[in-house]
Amino acid sequence: MAELIQRHQLDADVGYNSFCFQESDDGDLPVPYPDDSVFGQFLTTFPGRIDIFSAGHTHTASVAVEVWNGAPPEEDWARWDEHGEVDFESTSGEVALWSMSLGRTDAVITLSDSGGVWRVQVCCVGREEAERLSEQTGTAEDAERYLVRFWPKA
Repeated sequence: MAELIQRHQLDADVGYNSFCFQESDDGDLPVPYPDDSVFGQFLTTFPGRIDIFSAGHTHTASVAVEVWNGAPPEEDWARWDEHGEVDFESTSGEVALWSMSLGRTDAVITLSDSGGVWRVQVCCVGREEAERLSEQTGTAEDAERYLVRFWPKA
């Protein structure tokens, strides 16, 4: 049975409906964030980068990040508005939270001491509320909540 190695609670500054997880040092990435972002697609991957499309235009989303040593327990998909899984390859073993307005934030998650390939599961709830509040008031603080799980790909 897989074990939870670490858990982080982060605030994601969402701008233009987007934020991402990307290599901590983006100097060698062929397509750094936000280049080539895909509007409306929940998850988009590029080498060393995972873009997440939010339902709200400008707000702060609550993001729980978990790192597991194997595939985590099955999730109850009925409790989430949106979910998806992608592969993520890291050359450094460190991934950072990035936003349109702030760029690289101080939030860095260490996946391992070196690079590798991870499976990533992203789940979200509160999308309708985030979209409604963002349209009505311009912000939607903590309306959208994410769970992002990383584990080594077997």
